[in-house]
Amino acid sequence: MMLPAAFEHRMRTQLGMYYDAFVHALGSESPTSIRLHPQKGYHTDGKNIPWCQQGYYLPARPSFTLDPLLHAGAFYVQEASSMLLEQALRQSVDVTQPLVALDVSAAPGGKSTHLLSLLSHDSLLVSNEVIRSRVSILSENIQKWGHANAVVTQSDPDHFAALAGLFDVIVIDAPCSGEGLFRKDAHAAMEWSVDNARLCSLRQQRIIQSVWPALAEGGVLIYSTCTYNPEENERQLQRLTQAGVAEVVPLALDPAWGVEPREIGYQCYPHRVQGEGFYLAVLRKTKATKPPAVYAKAQKANRLAIEKASAWLRNPQRLSFQEQGDLLLAVPADHQMLISFLSGRLKVVQRGLAVGRLKHDKMIPEHALAVSVEVNKEAFANLHLSYAEAIAYLRKDVLNLAQESKGFALATYQNTPLGWVNLLGSRINNLYPADWRIRMER
Repeated sequence: MMLPAAFEHRMRTQLGMYYDAFVHALGSESPTSIRLHPQKGYHTDGKNIPWCQQGYYLPARPSFTLDPLLHAGAFYVQEASSMLLEQALRQSVDVTQPLVALDVSAAPGGKSTHLLSLLSHDSLLVSNEVIRSRVSILSENIQKWGHANAVVTQSDPDHFAALAGLFDVIVIDAPCSGEGLFRKDAHAAMEWSVDNARLCSLRQQRIIQSVWPALAEGGVLIYSTCTYNPEENERQLQRLTQAGVAEVVPLALDPAWGVEPREIGYQCYPHRVQGEGFYLAVLRKTKATKPPAVYAKAQKANRLAIEKASAWLRNPQRLSFQEQGDLLLAVPADHQMLISFLSGRLKVVQRGLAVGRLKHDKMIPEHALAVSVEVNKEAFANLHLSYAEAIAYLRKDVLNLAQESKGFALATYQNTPLGWVNLLGSRINNLYPADWRIRMER
């Protein structure tokens, strides 16, 4: 691999005698890893990633696009090193308690879906992405993960400064120079430059300064990048520790994992860990920030829609209902006022779980409900599909399957819901979202 001269010089200084092993690792094949959804029953024979309970290495990279269970949200394809987020969260906060968390630069959704698996159902996650073109894939992945306690926003980090002291946890997976991706993406190495790394450093500094006021006293900031550059990593956090407003939270990481401690935080190198380059650190806020007064009017939803939708949910008593036009949304009852409050201050793209649309006294179930952990599968007929039928369904092809019953049914593969069909007796309407359909040939 041809490395930029300035990058090579810095890494020789940074790694010393281990530089050759680092370069050799860059020439090897990247490991393939996935993280399972803990509530959707997916299993794999892969090797467990030691720092992530639901993370697994696969012996080879399959065609994920042609795996129906990926589209069902049964697993997420994610780089192994980045799953260290789990250790950062578990070792710095009590995840069994209700928490309000913010993922600042969340697309495409790897860390947000991981957070949703780790946080209690009484918590709330705000998953934000400022770039419009990336928000749709973030929203899609959040929907596939299927939790009602999530809000997707598209707001500049500056907009969170006014939410002083609101969040118990803030995750910043900062835009960076991408040095840790050189093995997976040759273009990342070609696009790297000293000037670009400097611009990334300035951007990271602005993001941290913008969202820091929104962190509660005693709350934790989890900061990460996919780079090795100290100017983009520990130097960004030194400003906070030297100002006396934050303290470093040390993590107990097994030395056998190969993760190297830094002056602040921890670094993954591909010659030391079975993963890509990744940096992570945890700070705890020590200076008080007065939280805002959360006030918003309670929203009322159509009683008929609520009655119909309640039977479709496993635990409707934990949820409250809000309307968005003809769309009925289910949000955590404990956070309904906070979600309404946030909706008045941020650009909210998606909130809670979209349950269905009320049209002429008839409820049409939403796709998000089908793939959610809240759906009551016993409330619907289940149309069990073979692999070939599941792929046809995901392509949004016509399904020629004989069915005597009528009404909305869950199309399932290996007992995992993929979405909805409408059984019409003589034919079946495929209701899979057109924008999500598989376009890849076999």
